[in-house]
Amino acid sequence: MKILIVDDHPLIREALRHVLTMLDNQLELIEAQNCAEAMTAAAANPALDLVLLDLGLPDADGITALTQMRERHPATPVVVLSATEQPAMVTRAIDAGAMGFIPKTSSNQLLLNALRLVLSGGVYLPVEVLRQQQETPETARVTTENNAGPAGTPRDKGLTTRQSEVLALMVQGKPNKLICRDLNLAEGTVKIHVTAILKALGVTNRTQAVIAVGRLGWQLSPPGGTDRGAAH
Repeated sequence: MKILIVDDHPLIREALRHVLTMLDNQLELIEAQNCAEAMTAAAANPALDLVLLDLGLPDADGITALTQMRERHPATPVVVLSATEQPAMVTRAIDAGAMGFIPKTSSNQLLLNALRLVLSGGVYLPVEVLRQQQETPETARVTTENNAGPAGTPRDKGLTTRQSEVLALMVQGKPNKLICRDLNLAEGTVKIHVTAILKALGVTNRTQAVIAVGRLGWQLSPPGGTDRGAAH
């Protein structure tokens, strides 16, 4: 396993190095202290299994760095490490393509569990954010429907085959630009599909959509067999 750590604090990188060795006995860790070094390291190591990205980098806005990483290396999952736990920032990160958002105040065990979830194809969100999303009327309705009986399929929710493909790529954390590229669609068309998907799931944003898919238990397979699993 090969993981890239992007953080400008040497002590944080050292602490992560110590914890991450518990993931794999033969783990190879690569370090970068800013966005520029991260892009260079990712380009030099195309077989990365995971990128851990701090949002507080000295040379770039964290969301900008995340977007660049996802655009240049769409097959590599990126997990955000952040000193902030603001729900708005978590939502921005997920919408920009992050496969997880882990507060720096998290315990070592939570960090490891979250990374194992992402590596198995899931999406990790902080408990507080999950709770807030679950308490919205939209996700409450999805939860009620899911508990009422079998989750069914995307088609049962009125989604077309193409919309199911778009949803599968959304669950992978891919932003609209990458979905356009993968499915050879115009950006306007993808936006229309995303709007229809959110309406069908009864949610208002991508974070809620990821949660809804996990609760419904759907196993979505993107085109080309690049499925990384369902979200949780």
